[in-house]
Amino acid sequence: MVLDGCQGKPRTPTLEEKRCPRCGAIVEVFSTDTEVACDRCGQVVYNDALSCVQWCEYARKCVGDEMYEHMMEVARRQKERAQAERAARREAKLRSGRP
Repeated sequence: MVLDGCQGKPRTPTLEEKRCPRCGAIVEVFSTDTEVACDRCGQVVYNDALSCVQWCEYARKCVGDEMYEHMMEVARRQKERAQAERAARREAKLRSGRP
C-alpha cells in the first residue's frame, strides 16, 4: 500500500516495455514488479525504478516489510552486477593496452 502523498510512486501501476538483455525480446514490467522473467528465454529483467526505496525514510512503511526487503535485495544485486561489469571493462582495457 502506497502512503498518501508519496510523490515517488504513481497511484495506478504503470507499464514499461524493456528489452531482454539476453535475447532481445520485449518484456513488460509493471511499476509494481521488482523483476520479471523473459517469456522467451527466462532471463530475469529488473525494474530500474527502485531508487526511492533505497533512499526514502518512509519506504518500508510505504511498500511493507516483505516488499521492502525484496526490493533492497534486488537493488543490492543490481549494484553488485554493475560493479562487476565496470571491473570487467577496466580489466579488458588494461589487457588491450588502452588507457
